[in-house]
Amino acid sequence: METIIKIPIINGVYWLEIPEAKLQILCGCPADIVKHLMKRGLIIQREVDGVLCETGPNAILLSDVMIQHGEFSNLAEFPVLQMLYKQGLIIPNHPNNTGLKPLLIGLGEQVHAQMQYIFRGNYGLVTREEIEQAGIDPETAFEMMRLKKRFAFGQIKPSHMLLDSCILGRGKKEIRNGVEIERLAINQFEVSYRGTRVSVDLNLHGEDRYDPPYPLGFQSIPRDYFAVIHSGDGDGWDVNRPTMSSILLFQGKIYLIDAGPNLFFNLMALGIGINEIEGIFHTHAHDDHFAGITTLMRSERKIKYYATPLVRMTVEKKLAALLSLEENQFLDFFDCRDLPLDQWTDIQGLEVKPIFSPHPLETSIFIFRTLWSSGYCTYGHFADIVSLNVLEKMITDDAQAPGIKRSLFDKTKAGYLTPLNLKKIDIGGGMIHGSAEDFRHDRSGRIVLAHTSVGLTPVEKEIGSSAPFGICDVLISGKNDFARRLAFQFLQSHFPRVPFHHLRMLLNNDVVEINPGAVILKAGEVSSEVLLILSGLVEKIFPGENRLSRLMAGTLLGELSALTQVPSQLTFRAASYVSAMKISAGLYQQIVNKNGLVDQIERTATIRSFLESMDLFDEGLSHPVMAGIISRLTHRIIAPGESLPSQEIEFLNVIYRGKMRRFIGGDGLDQLEAGGFFGEEGAIFGVPSIYQVVAEEETEILQIRGELLKDIPIVRWKLIEAYKVRAMQTLCEGDPDHGFQWHEEFTVGIASMDVHHKRLFEIANSIVGILRLGQSKESLIGAMEALVEYTHYHFEAEGQLMQQYGFPRANAHVIQHQTMVRQVLDLQERAKGDSFMSHLEFQAFLQDWLVQHILKEDRNYMVFLNAKGIF
Repeated sequence: METIIKIPIINGVYWLEIPEAKLQILCGCPADIVKHLMKRGLIIQREVDGVLCETGPNAILLSDVMIQHGEFSNLAEFPVLQMLYKQGLIIPNHPNNTGLKPLLIGLGEQVHAQMQYIFRGNYGLVTREEIEQAGIDPETAFEMMRLKKRFAFGQIKPSHMLLDSCILGRGKKEIRNGVEIERLAINQFEVSYRGTRVSVDLNLHGEDRYDPPYPLGFQSIPRDYFAVIHSGDGDGWDVNRPTMSSILLFQGKIYLIDAGPNLFFNLMALGIGINEIEGIFHTHAHDDHFAGITTLMRSERKIKYYATPLVRMTVEKKLAALLSLEENQFLDFFDCRDLPLDQWTDIQGLEVKPIFSPHPLETSIFIFRTLWSSGYCTYGHFADIVSLNVLEKMITDDAQAPGIKRSLFDKTKAGYLTPLNLKKIDIGGGMIHGSAEDFRHDRSGRIVLAHTSVGLTPVEKEIGSSAPFGICDVLISGKNDFARRLAFQFLQSHFPRVPFHHLRMLLNNDVVEINPGAVILKAGEVSSEVLLILSGLVEKIFPGENRLSRLMAGTLLGELSALTQVPSQLTFRAASYVSAMKISAGLYQQIVNKNGLVDQIERTATIRSFLESMDLFDEGLSHPVMAGIISRLTHRIIAPGESLPSQEIEFLNVIYRGKMRRFIGGDGLDQLEAGGFFGEEGAIFGVPSIYQVVAEEETEILQIRGELLKDIPIVRWKLIEAYKVRAMQTLCEGDPDHGFQWHEEFTVGIASMDVHHKRLFEIANSIVGILRLGQSKESLIGAMEALVEYTHYHFEAEGQLMQQYGFPRANAHVIQHQTMVRQVLDLQERAKGDSFMSHLEFQAFLQDWLVQHILKEDRNYMVFLNAKGIF
C-alpha cells in the first residue's frame, strides 16, 4: 500500500490520501470541485453499518490566494456540506459521526475567510439588526429570524462549531495522526508521513483555468423580443448539467438570472460575451447561484445588479468575507439597483416583482412581465423554494419559538401558484427545496422543472417539462433587427465625430455568423475586411507564445491590417458562435480617410497592441474604452538609478521598455520588465505604496491615472488579484524590520474590523518605509493624510457596530477613539514641520497606538458580538 496517494483532479487541484492515517485531503477547492471528485470516483455511495452515505475528503488544503486568473480559488461551502451531510459527519446517530470535524488547512487569513464565508453561506443575515438594516420593519425582521432559526434547527452555529482548522505558519505543522505539512512558497506545499514526502502546487500557470466538470456544446441563440434561455436545470451536485439559472432576453438586451459556477464557460457555449450582459437578477447567495459572480466583474463597465436589499446585503457580506474586502466595495464592480419586495419595478418596459421565498438565507423568487396584445406576457423564476409540506410543518402558535405563522404559509403558497405564461421551479426536494407535486394543479401555461441532480420521474413528467441547456422559450417573437441597431451603437462609440451618413454607409454591409473553432484571420495574412463583433467571443492568439486573450462584442477585428495592407501579427479564431458585421476594407479605408482618422488609428493601435499584450488589459476591453485610456496617458522617461517621486500616487505605472527593480526597506523584491506595472496601491486603492521602484536602465513608462481605471471592473478585479498577492507577501511574510507584520493574535473575530485593521497596518508600513528611506516631506504628508482619513473612517464604523448591538463599554471605547484621533492629528501636524520622528520611533508609537489597542481593547467586544452571531 502506498503511504501517500496523490491524484491530479484539474489544474491546480489534487487529491492526497494517507490511508493509514485515515486522512483524505482535497488540495484546492474552486467552484464545482465536488462534481469533479464524483466524476473521478473519489466520492461514491457506499453502505456503512446499514446506512447509505458517501465517501469523500475529510480535510481541505486552501490556496494561499483567493483569486487566480480572475476566479475564486477557495469555495469550500459545497465540499463542507458534502462532508457534513452526505458523508454524515454531523448527522445524529450516523455511523460516520465520530466527533471528528471537517478540517480546513491553510494560512490564517484564508482559513478565517472561509469560516466567515461558510457562515454567511449557511445563514445570510444573522441578526434582527442586520435584517432591519435592509429596510425591513422590526416585526417582520423578528419573524424572518424565527424562520431562519427553524431551518437551522433552533440555533445559528458559528463555523468553528462545525469545522476544525490547521493554521500554517513557518516550518512543519501536524495535520492529524502524524501527517505533517510544510508551506514552501506561495501555493506550494510538502506533505509528509513516515518518511514519504509529496509536493503539491496549487498555482495556476500560464493559460491554465479551472475546468468545468461537464462538456457543453455550442449554441447559436436568436435575440428575440421577450424570451427565456434555459442556461441550467441541475443543482450543486449534478455532475452533468449547470445549476439552475436562466437568461432573459428583452428588446435586444440580455439579463442573467443568477450566477452559478462556471458561468464564463456556460455563456461562451451560448455565444454570449460578458460585455453583452445588461444586468443580473439575483435570487440568493448559495454558491450554486453565486459562485459565478466574479465572471460578471470581468466587464469593461459595471453590470446592473438587481436584487432586494436583503439579498444584496447577504451577497456583499459573503463576498467581503471571501476576499477580505469591505462590504461597500461591491459597489466598485456593480451598478446596484435595489428592488422592493412584493412590488412591481419597471425597467424600461420589463417589469419585475421579487417575492420573499422561505429559505435558510435571504431569497427571492422573481416574476417578470411585459405588455403585449392580450395584456401581460409573464415568466416566473422560482429558485430556491421550499416544499409546501415542509413549510406547513414549520407553523407554530408559539410566537417566540422558531417557526412561522399560518399567514406566511398562505402568502407563500399563493405566490407559488400564481398563474403565468411560463414558470420555472425548483423541485430539488429535501428540507430546503421544492416539490413538483405542489404544482400539480398550477394553471400556468408551461411549467419547467429544474434544480435536481436526477432525471424526472413519471409522476413529475405529468406535472411539468424539462428544459436542457440552451433551450429557448420565446414568449414574444422579435420583429426588429437588433443586430443592426447594436452595430450602429458600436460604430457610433468607435467614431463619435463621424457623420451619421458615413456610419450608415458602414452599416450597409452583411451580418454573418461564424462557427465555433473557425479561424477568422491568420497571422501573416492581410485582412480583406474589417469585422465588427456583435456577439460571441473571439480568441486572439499570440504566435509562438502559447498565449491567448479574448475579444468581445464591440471590437473591430482586422482594422489595422485592412487599413495599411500589412499582414496581421496575430491569429483570430471564433471561441463560440460569433455574429459579426463584415465591412469591406475598401469602404472602411475611404470612410476613415474622408474623416482624417488614419494617423489617429495607427498611433492608437501601436499602444493598444502593447497594452493588450499585458494580462491586465488583454481581455474584455473594447477599442473605444482602450482609446479613452490611451488618449489620456502620459509617457515618462526614468534614467538609470532613478525612481519616480513617491508622492505621485495617483498613477498606475506601466513599463513600456526598460527594466526596474522593486525594493522594500532597501531589499530587492523583484524585477519589472516591459509589461510590468506598479503603483496600484495608491492609484486604485488609496494606500500609499511601501515600495521603492528604481530603474536599472533607461526606462520608459506609461502613466495612467487611477481615476480612468477605477470604474472599469475587469481592470480593477485584476489589480485586486495582484495587490492581494503583494500585500500577503509583505504584511504576512515580510521582514519585521521593514514594518508591522500581521499575526493571528491580532484577529478580533469580526471580519469587517479585521479588514480595517489590516488596511491601517498597510498605511502604517508605508509611513515606516518613507521614514527609512528619507523620502520627501510631501510623501510623508500624503501618507499621514491617508492614515488620518482611514482612522476616522474605521473608528466611526467600529463605534456604530458596538452601539448597534448595545456593547456595554461602547461609550468608553468611543472616548478612547477620540483620544487616539487627537494623537494621530498631532502626529500629522508634526509631519508638516521641520522635524519628525525616526522610523523606529514611529514603529514604537504605532505599537502602542494601534497594536496594543487591538490586543487589549478591541478584543473586548469580540466575545460580546460573537455571542450575538456577529463574526
